[in-house]
Amino acid sequence: MADQKHRILMVSDFFFPNFGGVESHIYYLSQCLLKLGHKVVVMTHAYGNRSGVRYMTGGLKVYYVPWRPFLMQNTLPTVYGTLPIVRTILVREKISLVHGHQAFSTLCHEALMHARTMGYKVVFTDHSLYGFADIGSIHMNKVLQFTLADVSQAICVSHTSKENTVLRSGLPAEKVFMIPNAVDTAMFKPAPERLGNDEIIIVVISRLVYRKGADLLVEVIPEICHLYPNVRFIVGGDGPKRVRLEEMREKHSLQDRVEMLGSVPHAHVRSVLISGHIFLNSSLTEAFCIAILEAASCGLLTVSTRVGGVPEVLPEDMIVLAEPDPSDMVRATGKAISLLPNIDPQQMHNRMKKLYSWHDVAKRTEIVYDRALKCPDQNLLERLSRYLSCGSWAGKIFCFVMIIDFLLWRLLQLWQPTEEIEEVPEFTLPHHQDEEIISNFNKGQSLG
Repeated sequence: MADQKHRILMVSDFFFPNFGGVESHIYYLSQCLLKLGHKVVVMTHAYGNRSGVRYMTGGLKVYYVPWRPFLMQNTLPTVYGTLPIVRTILVREKISLVHGHQAFSTLCHEALMHARTMGYKVVFTDHSLYGFADIGSIHMNKVLQFTLADVSQAICVSHTSKENTVLRSGLPAEKVFMIPNAVDTAMFKPAPERLGNDEIIIVVISRLVYRKGADLLVEVIPEICHLYPNVRFIVGGDGPKRVRLEEMREKHSLQDRVEMLGSVPHAHVRSVLISGHIFLNSSLTEAFCIAILEAASCGLLTVSTRVGGVPEVLPEDMIVLAEPDPSDMVRATGKAISLLPNIDPQQMHNRMKKLYSWHDVAKRTEIVYDRALKCPDQNLLERLSRYLSCGSWAGKIFCFVMIIDFLLWRLLQLWQPTEEIEEVPEFTLPHHQDEEIISNFNKGQSLG
């Protein structure tokens, strides 16, 4: 265990009240780090009327800065617009290290850039996989190369994700660590009584978007319903592809066999999972996939596409893998149905307890923080040499961006000296208040 206690700022566009893999990772990691004695503060953008400073379970402090999401929950890129507020939070909270999450997050990239300008050590966690050929991936990879050129350490959630990040960013492999996601097994428990096998229920809980394989589901579900008359589907989630699924249901007259739940609050995910026998994941790309951990912890056998880091997540007897092809998905689902009599949900849950723990994730992340804080300090000229190596033209542009950022920071120092920014008092949450906050969080609320 690391003896030194850190003051960590987690930054991402993706956080509560939105729910997904990145949001869950930041929340559970923060809670475990708080229990280990570290100070953790989260910075994200405003969600609806949720703006300002809020407190969550365990005294986790969240800054919902007054930026509105622009596209896919991301804020509009401003490059320098976030510098004043990032500087204020870093000084007010006496932060020692900044931890950014997700390559998609605009706020993450800008905060890490400003933090390095101000001399802070930074850590980046990548939760996604990217290609190398399409226009979007090429531009995103260049942005990632810029951010990671001067990062202290990086974390990926699977070995596949690590290899992908190293190739995309040019970051030395020795600076990238693999620390997997985990699951809250106390929250995701099997049903008290085992379900009968007279009717097989297949559960799908996912954002209904192209990347999550919603188009695959449109082809797979009718074929499975045709081959197995005793199979019924429960589909939870929302997104632009929901219309296609509803059209498929109408076309094949499957209204009584395909139940569409719409968006499912995270607090209700377990109740949906325990109503089924099989969990179906049709993602086309996935660095890890926390959803299959939650399903396995609830005792469901998983059928998933063999993409990204998914084959690394569960033992072979807990998952049936298939190529992202409709016919192979149907074959894998049939195999899973035949394996159901051998599945013991409680035994599967007990194995998941031993395999994945957020406390273990936090302990391993502590080690990365310690390594990051031991990295030598560098002045602006030494740091610029790293950006120059990013390409003949891109390197010069990156250097220009960082020089401007440095000058703006110096101007801010003159306009409002660090000594004039009031530091926040230390705050320890009383035990009885902690229980009240936990109760509110489980109901989908937070204090503020």
